[in-house]
Amino acid sequence: MARTIVDLRFLFLLVVAIFIFIQMRLFATQSHYAERAAAAEKSENQCVSESQELISKISKQQERIVALEEKRLRHDEERAQLKMLIQDLQKKLELTSSSRGEVPVAAVVVMACNRPDYLERTIESILKYQNSVASKFPLFISQDGTNADVRNKAMSYSDVTYMQHIDLEPVQTERPGEIIAYYKIARHYKWAMDELFNKRNISRVIILEDDMEIAPDFFEYFEATATLLDTDKTIMAVSSWNDNGQQQFVNDPEALYRSDFFPGLGWMLTKSTWEELSPKWPKAYWDDWVRLKEVHKDRQFIHPEVCRTYNFGEHGSSMGQFFQQYLQTIKLNDVQVNWKSADLSYLKEENFKNKFAKEVSEAKPLQGPDAILKAHNMDVDVRIQYNDQRDFERIARQFGIFEEWKDGIPRTAYKGVVVFRYNKTRRRIFLVSPDSLKQLGL
Repeated sequence: MARTIVDLRFLFLLVVAIFIFIQMRLFATQSHYAERAAAAEKSENQCVSESQELISKISKQQERIVALEEKRLRHDEERAQLKMLIQDLQKKLELTSSSRGEVPVAAVVVMACNRPDYLERTIESILKYQNSVASKFPLFISQDGTNADVRNKAMSYSDVTYMQHIDLEPVQTERPGEIIAYYKIARHYKWAMDELFNKRNISRVIILEDDMEIAPDFFEYFEATATLLDTDKTIMAVSSWNDNGQQQFVNDPEALYRSDFFPGLGWMLTKSTWEELSPKWPKAYWDDWVRLKEVHKDRQFIHPEVCRTYNFGEHGSSMGQFFQQYLQTIKLNDVQVNWKSADLSYLKEENFKNKFAKEVSEAKPLQGPDAILKAHNMDVDVRIQYNDQRDFERIARQFGIFEEWKDGIPRTAYKGVVVFRYNKTRRRIFLVSPDSLKQLGL
């Protein structure tokens, strides 16, 4: 019995020893695999890190390759453009040397950017009347930027000189929320005018935009007024545009006016005037800048009663401002006026002032709250006085003419007087300021 108990104890100790041995082996195995798993995880993490670093390096290299490729393409494009420009200039020089030696009246430049369809419509309108006077009015297209469709369209015209303004300098607006395009437009205008007046030594330039059509007598009109622009230093520019040139407000295609308000939209200036403006050209809003009294310095602008340009640009930098209300119904002259025999001496400063003063004084004055109603029922020229800008805007709104002022001057005004025809007739309505009669010497 005692022996049996001893054997069982021995057997139990042996089982315990075997169990402990097995547990130790299992622990050792687990520790070994844990170390191997940890090493594998560390190795995997290192591989992931190295892979990410390699991907980052590859990505940076790819970005550098793309940038270098873009730079190469840009340089190739600029070289190709320069080559085309040189060839085009050589062609123009050959044509000039073989021409009759006629001195140009003015260069015509179309300012373009990114509207190839608009540009085509504008150039086709110009060429319709320019071919017969090409030596007097050489035609240029100045493109701002690198729009390929615009460049290709411009280069497709054999009798047009192409210029390109590439400005890579970033635009810094002066106020938050401003439209960058107005800054780029101002830069483009300055570059183009410097190019034409300074580098090409042109004496006069007519500036058009890529959303305009011209009248049949457009070139004759500017040729007739060129001498006046040169000799009368009280005239800053000649325009083909009348802000109140809507169909219902015009009648006489031969009538021209002086104005204290710069019209723009198809205008001619001289080299001497540009030499004055160029050094102080604004960063943006160049047209409103020209309208400042401190800029035009009491000089005036010639404009026709019936427009010699039509602006069809409903879509552009100004986002169709005023188009539906004022521009769409503009009357483009369709009458061939004999400008060669026209006597324009009445446009000289003192002559025009006297003539205009006489017309204003002969107009029947209308007063009172029903003055506008009376104007509709009269069959003679009438004049209505406005008290201030707010009163002018009220009256203008009722007739449907432009209400806008710039630097204290209403659009089209001369000595504070805004004149327009009544309902397509020869009758005129004069809106006069409180001191207009005094300014006119009345």
